[in-house]
Amino acid sequence: MAVNSVRVAAAQMTSINDLATNYATCARLVKEAASAGAKLLCFPENFSFVGAKEGESLKIAEPLDGPIMKRYCALAKESNMWLSLGGFQERGSDDAHLCNSHVLIDDAGNIRSTYKKMHLFDVDVPGGAVYKESSFTEAGKEIVVVDSPFGRLGLTVCYDLRFPELYQRLRFHHGAQVLLVPAAFTKVTGEAHWEVLLRARAIETQCYVIAAAQGGKHSEKRESFGDTLIIDPWGTVIGRLPDRASTGIVVADIDFSLIESVRTKMPILQHRKPVEFWKQASM
Repeated sequence: MAVNSVRVAAAQMTSINDLATNYATCARLVKEAASAGAKLLCFPENFSFVGAKEGESLKIAEPLDGPIMKRYCALAKESNMWLSLGGFQERGSDDAHLCNSHVLIDDAGNIRSTYKKMHLFDVDVPGGAVYKESSFTEAGKEIVVVDSPFGRLGLTVCYDLRFPELYQRLRFHHGAQVLLVPAAFTKVTGEAHWEVLLRARAIETQCYVIAAAQGGKHSEKRESFGDTLIIDPWGTVIGRLPDRASTGIVVADIDFSLIESVRTKMPILQHRKPVEFWKQASM
């Protein structure tokens, strides 16, 4: 590991509709990450629960000070590990809605920040199922960036990946260095778009991208693509599990000197056109 670097890890798992089973898997993966020298472990969307039937996620949704999140905060503290918990079912403003919340916990067990997923998955997947996330989820409205020992982190969730405007703002308006993309891509969309979208976000923002993914069959009706990846600011995949549907972790080093080098040699921040330019150009 380089002097100006820090080790991180990303998890891959197949969550089911059992909170205790999923917690046990997460706890085991935290131990693996600690043994590998990582100080941050990123979990995928819906790490704590994936419903098998309609309405199950709403039934288990809790506030951030509820017992589910408290248990994960205790896990972070006990392990002296930062945890990125992307896609937690946080109770919404009424009984019919939840928030798809990306929660960042520090190594003392404190919640540092929470991002609520902006872009909701209302999609008719070609050859697959029809999804309507907005029917039970409230969309977030705030961009979230957090300073950490692993750089300035930009928080996103899954379907956000298809909207480059968010990532552009995280980098060019809020100074993000590392983009977190916990996800549960479908098998169809993952095969077609997962890696190319992630590498594009890394290249166009000159950021590291950590993409923890659900993989495998959660139930008879639901399967996720998997393929957890860590990508550097040049767009190179530097971490990948050999089996895209297995449970495990991938480890890589965030090299701050590489971020600086890429950005200095290709200064796209300075070359970007201001909003005023585009207003005039479209007249």
